[in-house]
Amino acid sequence: MAEDSGQISPQEQVLRFLERYDSFILTTHENADADGLGAELVFARILGQKGKKVRILNSEIPVERFRFMDPGRLIENWDPSLHKGLAEQSALLILDTADEYNIGRMREIITMVRETMAVDHHEKNKFSSITGLIDPAASSACELAVETAMAAGIDLDNNTALAAFAGIMYDTGSFSYIKTTARTFRICLMLVEAGVVPYFVHGKLNESGSMKALLLQKKVLSTLEIHCGGRTAVQVLRKEDLKSTGASFEDAESFVNVPLYAKDVVVSVLVKENAEGEVRCSLRSKGNVNMAQIARAFNGGGHVTAAGFHSKLSVEETLARVLEKIGEEMADTEK
Repeated sequence: MAEDSGQISPQEQVLRFLERYDSFILTTHENADADGLGAELVFARILGQKGKKVRILNSEIPVERFRFMDPGRLIENWDPSLHKGLAEQSALLILDTADEYNIGRMREIITMVRETMAVDHHEKNKFSSITGLIDPAASSACELAVETAMAAGIDLDNNTALAAFAGIMYDTGSFSYIKTTARTFRICLMLVEAGVVPYFVHGKLNESGSMKALLLQKKVLSTLEIHCGGRTAVQVLRKEDLKSTGASFEDAESFVNVPLYAKDVVVSVLVKENAEGEVRCSLRSKGNVNMAQIARAFNGGGHVTAAGFHSKLSVEETLARVLEKIGEEMADTEK
């Protein structure tokens, strides 16, 4: 049973949570990105230094692009048969999301663990019951994780510092997004002073793709259409594109950012179909239109400038509804 948080700060609540139990499971949202993975590794370091037992368990193993962050292969794939009994012994810390509907198969252990808490920097889903350190002003979960390590008096080793820096770089769009602040750079300065080489991290995140990914990008970019008076760009990825190029679904993660290169484009939409035919939508903006608000209309979430959601509709139906919503939001913004 969790103790009454009273008037203590959210960060103090997390620190008390870490002291309260001897065994922890760390997880993040499905299709984990660099920020979620980096935050997991930072909290694993914190708990390890406190002498706690800790396992990082996600719905899927990390994609190849992010493997450099975890040379010790601490991040595991959840396997109910292999990890039987672990949940009942442990508390659960969810990172980079406070939405229990966004952690894939890990959701099934929420009713088994001793207590659940989250550390997240997204606007909270009003339907979620998870509490914790929720700070939408932070640039990333890794920023919050490093601040927690500092508050706990825990030094990060070289590998963990690199993972944290990678998470922050990824979630700030290489320090270009609106939530990149002096707070972010203070954390990054500390990480660089700890030995992180920004050029190396940037290369791993942004210059290590495959030729298959490049060919996939060519196909997706060929679908580019402009809507909403020239202010919204749309691209589509179909499962046939994955098959013909041999690329992975995750290779398309950054494609949504490309149209924002054009000065007049303020919103970019990528509707993508995975190999199983499931439809997802990624949304980006230059801050003029609230992407998180649009995503929430489809039971998704995210930030003002970057958000997304899963869709049970077809690619065409999803695109039509999203464009309608974007048009409405643009009209409201102009008012």
